[in-house]
Amino acid sequence: MSIEEKYIPGLDGVIASETKISFLDTVQGEIVIKGYDLIKLSQTKEYLDIVHLLLEDRLPNVEEKVAVTNKLKQAYQIPNGVFEVFRNLPYETHPMDGLRTGISSLAGYDDKLEDRSLKVNKERAYKLLSSVPNIVANSYRIIRKMEPVQPKEELSYSANFFYMLTGKYPSPLEEKIFDLSLVLYSEHEMPNSTFTARVIASTQSDLYGALTGAVASLKGSLHGGANEAVMYMLNKAGSVAGFEENLYKKLYNKEKIMGFGHRVYMKKMDPRALMMKNALKELCEKEGNDLLLQMCEAGEKIMESEKGLFPNLDYYAAPVYWMLGIPISLYTPIFFSSRTVGLCAHVIEQHENNRLFRPRVLYTGERHSLPN
Repeated sequence: MSIEEKYIPGLDGVIASETKISFLDTVQGEIVIKGYDLIKLSQTKEYLDIVHLLLEDRLPNVEEKVAVTNKLKQAYQIPNGVFEVFRNLPYETHPMDGLRTGISSLAGYDDKLEDRSLKVNKERAYKLLSSVPNIVANSYRIIRKMEPVQPKEELSYSANFFYMLTGKYPSPLEEKIFDLSLVLYSEHEMPNSTFTARVIASTQSDLYGALTGAVASLKGSLHGGANEAVMYMLNKAGSVAGFEENLYKKLYNKEKIMGFGHRVYMKKMDPRALMMKNALKELCEKEGNDLLLQMCEAGEKIMESEKGLFPNLDYYAAPVYWMLGIPISLYTPIFFSSRTVGLCAHVIEQHENNRLFRPRVLYTGERHSLPN
């Protein structure tokens, strides 16, 4: 078969890796994570259960979950030198760029940086899971000339992350829903950011480098940045009628509408989006105001009717984060924070059974002969 016959734009459907981590089973309608359906996991398990599952290959028992919790709490603090890097960034720096810079700078504090062994890579993964929420919250604060906020070790992992983002202690409902969002974003097979991380790792680059590249990938509006775009769109409309009008205008102008469609879920709703939709209903009932839910449902109906497209996770995660009081520009960094465990699992797997990625191209340029 010639290279021309093999060319598939965007590598659509191309199998790039073998993995035991996750799989989007569109036939059974399951997101398989280490053999379990993610949606079923999200109904009974917490984010730290998923962390242990992805890094240790099994769901934790009570003692193991306590051990993971304590391990993460002991590593919450990050070097002051990382904070100094943030103080030198301009005010206009996007939080994803602050996050990218922070993760990259952590590499300089790793005295085993060249060690790619399974044991050390797992230690790094746990350290990154502790550090990334701190980087997300405090890069945002420091760049905006606010004092950094210190982690609260007495809180759960998710409650502490929520506290660092908002400055307030979450209610039981807020903690439950925020933790649910971390579970749903934790791992999702081979999206662009995960592929980026594996490509970088395949060169035997370190975990920090792989995750730094993944941040850059996730920042794009066609990937993680979609959740921010959805919330700006909802806020701009301000009403159900306004949202409907704006959607029809975008459709008429053939503009891409963020929060709809997925490269894998082509003919049905992203099952994670349904979980977030139900979470939004809970928050709306608690607040006694379902305007955001009405707007989202109206948009869902229009897009299904007009384009045959369905919501993805970002579409309903955005209004959930808004109702939780989280600044819009932190939505994608939260996505990355929760995905950190999945990315680390993929990098570890790549290092354990590595082959350098080196694809070819379909050349469409000209060929010239040198003049006599």
